[in-house]
Amino acid sequence: MNIISSTVIICAYDEKRWGDLCAAVASVAAQETPATELVVVIDHNPALLERARAAFPHAIAIPNERTRGLSGARNSGIAVASGEVVAFLDDDAIAAPTWLGTLLTGYRAPHVLGVGGKIVPLWPASRPRWFPEEFGWVVGGSYLGQPERTAAVRNLIGANMSVRRDVLTQVGDFQSTLGRVGTRPVGCEETELCIRALQQWPGGAFLYEPSAMVWHRVTPARARWSYFRARCYAEGLSKAHVAQLVGTNDGLSSERAYTMRVLPSGVLRNLNQGLRRDSAGFLRAGAIVAGFGITAVGYALAQARIRLSRSRTMSPPGPASVVGRA
Repeated sequence: MNIISSTVIICAYDEKRWGDLCAAVASVAAQETPATELVVVIDHNPALLERARAAFPHAIAIPNERTRGLSGARNSGIAVASGEVVAFLDDDAIAAPTWLGTLLTGYRAPHVLGVGGKIVPLWPASRPRWFPEEFGWVVGGSYLGQPERTAAVRNLIGANMSVRRDVLTQVGDFQSTLGRVGTRPVGCEETELCIRALQQWPGGAFLYEPSAMVWHRVTPARARWSYFRARCYAEGLSKAHVAQLVGTNDGLSSERAYTMRVLPSGVLRNLNQGLRRDSAGFLRAGAIVAGFGITAVGYALAQARIRLSRSRTMSPPGPASVVGRA
Protein backbone atom coordinates (compact mmCIF):
# COMPACT_ATOMS: atom_id res chain seq x y z
CA MET A 1 0.00 0.00 0.00
CA ASN A 2 1.23 3.49 -0.83
CA ILE A 3 1.92 5.54 2.27
CA ILE A 4 -0.96 7.95 2.85
CA SER A 5 -0.49 11.01 5.02
CA SER A 6 -3.16 11.48 7.66
CA THR A 7 -4.52 14.07 10.03
CA VAL A 8 -6.44 13.03 13.12
CA ILE A 9 -8.85 15.63 14.49
CA ILE A 10 -10.16 15.56 18.07
CA CYS A 11 -12.65 18.23 19.14
CA ALA A 12 -13.19 19.15 22.80
CA TYR A 13 -15.22 21.75 24.66
CA ASP A 14 -15.35 21.01 28.41
CA GLU A 15 -12.55 20.86 31.01
CA LYS A 16 -14.65 18.34 32.95
CA ARG A 17 -13.75 15.85 30.20
CA TRP A 18 -10.02 16.50 30.49
CA GLY A 19 -9.22 12.94 31.52
CA ASP A 20 -11.13 11.61 28.51
CA LEU A 21 -9.33 14.02 26.17
CA CYS A 22 -5.93 12.93 27.51
CA ALA A 23 -6.85 9.28 26.95
CA ALA A 24 -8.02 9.99 23.39
CA VAL A 25 -4.81 11.88 22.56
CA ALA A 26 -2.69 9.11 24.10
CA SER A 27 -4.48 6.48 22.01
CA VAL A 28 -3.62 8.40 18.84
CA ALA A 29 0.02 8.69 19.92
CA ALA A 30 0.10 4.91 20.43
CA GLN A 31 -1.03 4.03 16.90
CA GLU A 32 0.98 1.35 15.13
CA THR A 33 0.60 3.47 11.99
CA PRO A 34 1.44 6.97 13.24
CA ALA A 35 -0.67 9.93 12.16
CA THR A 36 1.16 12.59 10.17
CA GLU A 37 -0.37 15.18 12.47
CA LEU A 38 -2.84 15.46 15.32
CA VAL A 39 -5.12 18.50 15.51
CA VAL A 40 -6.95 19.23 18.77
CA VAL A 41 -9.74 21.77 18.30
CA ILE A 42 -11.07 23.53 21.39
CA ASP A 43 -14.62 24.84 21.08
CA HIS A 44 -14.79 28.40 22.47
CA ASN A 45 -13.02 27.65 25.75
CA PRO A 46 -9.80 29.72 26.11
CA ALA A 47 -8.79 28.08 29.41
CA LEU A 48 -9.06 24.60 27.92
CA LEU A 49 -7.11 25.74 24.84
CA GLU A 50 -4.21 26.96 27.00
CA ARG A 51 -4.23 23.71 28.93
CA ALA A 52 -4.25 21.62 25.74
CA ARG A 53 -1.35 23.56 24.21
CA ALA A 54 0.71 22.99 27.36
CA ALA A 55 -0.16 19.31 27.71
CA PHE A 56 0.05 18.25 24.06
CA PRO A 57 3.15 19.88 22.54
CA HIS A 58 3.23 17.22 19.80
CA ALA A 59 -0.27 18.24 18.65
CA ILE A 60 -1.61 21.30 16.85
CA ALA A 61 -4.05 22.81 19.36
CA ILE A 62 -6.29 25.48 17.86
CA PRO A 63 -9.51 27.30 18.78
CA ASN A 64 -12.75 26.75 16.94
CA GLU A 65 -13.01 29.92 14.89
CA ARG A 66 -16.31 28.88 13.33
CA THR A 67 -19.82 28.55 14.77
CA ARG A 68 -19.89 27.10 18.29
CA GLY A 69 -20.49 23.35 18.29
CA LEU A 70 -19.06 20.13 16.94
CA SER A 71 -19.64 20.94 13.27
CA GLY A 72 -17.84 24.28 13.55
CA ALA A 73 -14.97 22.70 15.48
CA ARG A 74 -14.53 19.99 12.86
CA ASN A 75 -14.57 22.59 10.10
CA SER A 76 -11.85 24.55 11.93
CA GLY A 77 -9.75 21.39 12.14
CA ILE A 78 -10.20 20.59 8.47
CA ALA A 79 -9.07 24.10 7.55
CA VAL A 80 -5.58 23.45 8.99
CA ALA A 81 -5.30 19.73 8.13
CA SER A 82 -2.57 18.74 5.68
CA GLY A 83 -3.06 14.97 5.53
CA GLU A 84 -4.47 13.26 2.47
CA VAL A 85 -6.95 11.55 4.79
CA VAL A 86 -8.66 13.31 7.70
CA ALA A 87 -9.78 11.04 10.55
CA PHE A 88 -12.11 12.09 13.35
CA LEU A 89 -12.08 10.73 16.89
CA ASP A 90 -14.35 11.91 19.72
CA ASP A 91 -12.69 13.39 22.80
CA ASP A 92 -14.28 10.68 24.96
CA ALA A 93 -13.21 7.78 22.73
CA ILE A 94 -10.11 5.58 22.76
CA ALA A 95 -8.75 4.15 19.51
CA ALA A 96 -7.35 0.64 19.24
CA PRO A 97 -3.62 0.61 18.30
CA THR A 98 -4.47 -0.66 14.80
CA TRP A 99 -7.31 1.84 14.26
CA LEU A 100 -5.68 4.37 11.94
CA GLY A 101 -3.74 1.82 9.91
CA THR A 102 -6.91 -0.19 9.32
CA LEU A 103 -8.81 2.89 8.19
CA LEU A 104 -6.04 3.88 5.78
CA THR A 105 -5.98 0.40 4.25
CA GLY A 106 -9.50 1.06 2.94
CA TYR A 107 -8.18 3.80 0.65
CA ARG A 108 -6.41 1.37 -1.68
CA ALA A 109 -9.38 1.73 -4.04
CA PRO A 110 -9.51 5.21 -5.61
CA HIS A 111 -13.33 5.32 -5.55
CA VAL A 112 -13.41 5.13 -1.74
CA LEU A 113 -14.35 8.54 -0.35
CA GLY A 114 -14.18 7.66 3.32
CA VAL A 115 -13.78 4.81 5.80
CA GLY A 116 -15.31 4.39 9.24
CA GLY A 117 -15.17 1.70 11.89
CA LYS A 118 -16.86 0.06 14.82
CA ILE A 119 -17.66 2.06 17.96
CA VAL A 120 -17.93 -0.05 21.11
CA PRO A 121 -19.80 1.67 23.98
CA LEU A 122 -17.98 1.70 27.33
CA TRP A 123 -20.89 1.57 29.76
CA PRO A 124 -20.52 2.85 33.36
CA ALA A 125 -20.98 -0.73 34.59
CA SER A 126 -22.82 -2.74 31.96
CA ARG A 127 -25.43 -2.01 29.34
CA PRO A 128 -28.78 -1.44 31.06
CA ARG A 129 -30.95 -4.53 30.68
CA TRP A 130 -33.73 -2.47 29.10
CA PHE A 131 -31.44 -0.91 26.47
CA PRO A 132 -31.85 -2.54 23.00
CA GLU A 133 -28.73 -3.21 20.92
CA GLU A 134 -30.52 -1.77 17.89
CA PHE A 135 -30.27 1.68 19.51
CA GLY A 136 -26.51 1.79 20.08
CA TRP A 137 -26.46 5.00 18.04
CA VAL A 138 -28.25 6.74 20.93
CA VAL A 139 -24.97 6.66 22.91
CA GLY A 140 -22.76 7.30 19.87
CA GLY A 141 -21.93 3.64 19.28
CA SER A 142 -22.37 0.99 16.64
CA TYR A 143 -25.69 -0.82 16.65
CA LEU A 144 -27.28 -4.10 15.72
CA GLY A 145 -28.20 -3.90 12.06
CA GLN A 146 -24.91 -2.52 10.80
CA PRO A 147 -22.76 -4.75 8.56
CA GLU A 148 -20.69 -7.39 10.33
CA ARG A 149 -17.92 -7.24 7.74
CA THR A 150 -16.45 -4.63 5.40
CA ALA A 151 -19.26 -3.09 3.36
CA ALA A 152 -20.30 0.09 1.59
CA VAL A 153 -22.69 2.23 3.64
CA ARG A 154 -24.57 5.46 3.06
CA ASN A 155 -22.86 7.34 5.88
CA LEU A 156 -20.29 6.98 8.64
CA ILE A 157 -20.59 7.80 12.36
CA GLY A 158 -18.60 10.79 13.55
CA ALA A 159 -16.93 9.17 16.57
CA ASN A 160 -14.95 6.92 14.22
CA MET A 161 -14.71 8.11 10.65
CA SER A 162 -12.23 9.30 8.07
CA VAL A 163 -12.62 11.09 4.74
CA ARG A 164 -10.26 12.07 1.94
CA ARG A 165 -9.28 15.70 2.47
CA ASP A 166 -9.91 16.47 -1.22
CA VAL A 167 -13.49 15.28 -0.75
CA LEU A 168 -13.96 17.53 2.27
CA THR A 169 -12.45 20.46 0.42
CA GLN A 170 -14.71 20.04 -2.60
CA VAL A 171 -17.98 19.01 -0.95
CA GLY A 172 -17.88 21.79 1.64
CA ASP A 173 -18.17 22.09 5.41
CA PHE A 174 -20.14 20.14 7.95
CA GLN A 175 -23.48 21.94 8.28
CA SER A 176 -23.39 24.23 11.31
CA THR A 177 -27.19 23.95 11.60
CA LEU A 178 -26.66 20.28 12.48
CA GLY A 179 -24.43 18.66 15.06
CA ARG A 180 -24.00 18.69 18.81
CA VAL A 181 -23.51 21.95 20.69
CA GLY A 182 -22.34 21.21 24.23
CA THR A 183 -24.59 18.53 25.71
CA ARG A 184 -27.53 19.12 23.34
CA PRO A 185 -28.24 15.59 22.00
CA VAL A 186 -28.51 16.33 18.29
CA GLY A 187 -26.46 15.05 15.39
CA CYS A 188 -26.58 13.85 11.78
CA GLU A 189 -24.02 16.36 10.49
CA GLU A 190 -21.83 13.49 9.25
CA THR A 191 -24.87 11.83 7.65
CA GLU A 192 -25.64 14.97 5.66
CA LEU A 193 -22.02 15.42 4.59
CA CYS A 194 -21.66 11.81 3.43
CA ILE A 195 -24.90 11.98 1.43
CA ARG A 196 -23.81 15.26 -0.14
CA ALA A 197 -20.50 13.66 -1.14
CA LEU A 198 -22.21 10.63 -2.70
CA GLN A 199 -24.51 12.93 -4.64
CA GLN A 200 -21.46 14.73 -6.03
CA TRP A 201 -19.57 11.46 -6.71
CA PRO A 202 -22.23 8.82 -7.57
CA GLY A 203 -19.51 6.24 -8.24
CA GLY A 204 -17.87 6.81 -4.87
CA ALA A 205 -18.30 4.80 -1.69
CA PHE A 206 -18.05 5.09 2.07
CA LEU A 207 -16.80 1.89 3.69
CA TYR A 208 -17.69 0.53 7.11
CA GLU A 209 -14.73 -1.48 8.39
CA PRO A 210 -15.66 -3.12 11.73
CA SER A 211 -12.07 -4.12 12.48
CA ALA A 212 -11.14 -0.41 12.83
CA MET A 213 -12.29 -0.14 16.44
CA VAL A 214 -12.67 2.57 19.03
CA TRP A 215 -14.21 2.48 22.50
CA HIS A 216 -16.63 5.30 23.33
CA ARG A 217 -17.31 6.19 26.97
CA VAL A 218 -20.95 6.34 28.04
CA THR A 219 -21.59 8.61 31.01
CA PRO A 220 -24.11 7.56 33.67
CA ALA A 221 -26.48 10.29 32.44
CA ARG A 222 -26.52 8.78 28.95
CA ALA A 223 -27.41 5.37 30.32
CA ARG A 224 -30.75 6.66 31.61
CA TRP A 225 -34.17 6.46 30.00
CA SER A 226 -34.48 10.27 30.03
CA TYR A 227 -31.44 10.59 27.75
CA PHE A 228 -32.68 7.76 25.51
CA ARG A 229 -35.96 9.62 25.08
CA ALA A 230 -34.30 12.99 24.44
CA ARG A 231 -31.78 11.54 21.99
CA CYS A 232 -34.47 9.74 19.97
CA TYR A 233 -36.54 12.91 19.75
CA ALA A 234 -33.50 14.95 18.68
CA GLU A 235 -32.67 12.33 16.04
CA GLY A 236 -36.12 12.81 14.54
CA LEU A 237 -35.59 16.57 14.41
CA SER A 238 -32.15 16.14 12.82
CA LYS A 239 -33.36 13.64 10.23
CA ALA A 240 -36.06 16.05 9.09
CA HIS A 241 -33.46 18.75 8.51
CA VAL A 242 -31.17 16.32 6.68
CA ALA A 243 -34.07 15.34 4.40
CA GLN A 244 -34.71 19.03 3.74
CA LEU A 245 -31.06 19.61 2.79
CA VAL A 246 -30.34 16.54 0.63
CA GLY A 247 -33.80 15.27 -0.35
CA THR A 248 -36.09 12.72 1.28
CA ASN A 249 -35.05 9.75 -0.85
CA ASP A 250 -31.37 9.98 0.03
CA GLY A 251 -31.97 11.41 3.47
CA LEU A 252 -34.11 8.47 4.62
CA SER A 253 -32.82 5.58 2.49
CA SER A 254 -31.01 3.77 5.31
CA GLU A 255 -33.72 4.60 7.83
CA ARG A 256 -36.35 2.81 5.75
CA ALA A 257 -34.41 -0.45 5.84
CA TYR A 258 -33.71 0.04 9.54
CA THR A 259 -37.36 0.58 10.43
CA MET A 260 -38.75 -2.09 8.11
CA ARG A 261 -36.30 -4.89 8.91
CA VAL A 262 -34.00 -4.25 11.87
CA LEU A 263 -36.53 -2.88 14.36
CA PRO A 264 -39.34 -5.43 13.79
CA SER A 265 -36.79 -8.23 14.02
CA GLY A 266 -35.51 -6.74 17.28
CA VAL A 267 -39.00 -6.54 18.77
CA LEU A 268 -39.72 -10.18 17.94
CA ARG A 269 -36.35 -11.38 19.20
CA ASN A 270 -36.66 -9.57 22.52
CA LEU A 271 -40.25 -10.69 23.03
CA ASN A 272 -39.08 -14.24 22.45
CA GLN A 273 -36.31 -13.74 25.01
CA GLY A 274 -38.91 -12.41 27.42
CA LEU A 275 -40.97 -15.54 26.98
CA ARG A 276 -37.83 -17.58 27.67
CA ARG A 277 -37.44 -16.23 31.22
CA ASP A 278 -35.45 -13.08 30.37
CA SER A 279 -38.03 -10.60 31.65
CA ALA A 280 -35.90 -7.67 30.45
CA GLY A 281 -36.65 -8.81 26.90
CA PHE A 282 -40.11 -7.28 27.25
CA LEU A 283 -38.50 -3.99 28.35
CA ARG A 284 -36.14 -4.00 25.37
CA ALA A 285 -39.00 -4.72 22.97
CA GLY A 286 -40.94 -1.84 24.51
CA ALA A 287 -37.92 0.46 24.27
CA ILE A 288 -37.61 -0.31 20.54
CA VAL A 289 -41.26 0.57 19.95
CA ALA A 290 -41.04 3.68 22.12
CA GLY A 291 -37.74 4.79 20.59
CA PHE A 292 -39.14 4.51 17.08
CA GLY A 293 -42.32 6.35 18.08
CA ILE A 294 -40.45 9.20 19.78
CA THR A 295 -38.12 9.57 16.80
CA ALA A 296 -41.10 9.62 14.44
CA VAL A 297 -42.79 12.34 16.52
CA GLY A 298 -39.64 14.47 16.42
CA TYR A 299 -39.42 14.00 12.65
CA ALA A 300 -43.09 14.84 12.10
CA LEU A 301 -42.96 17.98 14.24
CA ALA A 302 -39.81 19.21 12.51
CA GLN A 303 -41.37 18.57 9.10
CA ALA A 304 -44.44 20.54 10.12
CA ARG A 305 -42.28 23.46 11.25
CA ILE A 306 -40.32 23.35 7.99
CA ARG A 307 -43.52 23.39 5.92
CA LEU A 308 -44.92 26.25 8.00
CA SER A 309 -41.72 28.24 7.56
CA ARG A 310 -41.81 27.66 3.81
CA SER A 311 -45.45 28.73 3.55
CA ARG A 312 -44.73 31.94 5.45
CA THR A 313 -41.75 32.69 3.22
CA MET A 314 -43.73 32.07 0.03
CA SER A 315 -46.89 33.92 1.15
CA PRO A 316 -47.51 37.26 -0.63
CA PRO A 317 -47.49 40.36 1.58
CA GLY A 318 -50.84 41.34 3.07
CA PRO A 319 -52.55 44.71 2.61
CA ALA A 320 -50.94 46.13 5.75
CA SER A 321 -47.48 45.31 4.42
CA VAL A 322 -48.25 47.00 1.12
CA VAL A 323 -49.58 50.10 2.84
CA GLY A 324 -46.56 50.19 5.12
CA ARG A 325 -44.24 50.43 2.12
CA ALA A 326 -46.18 53.25 0.48
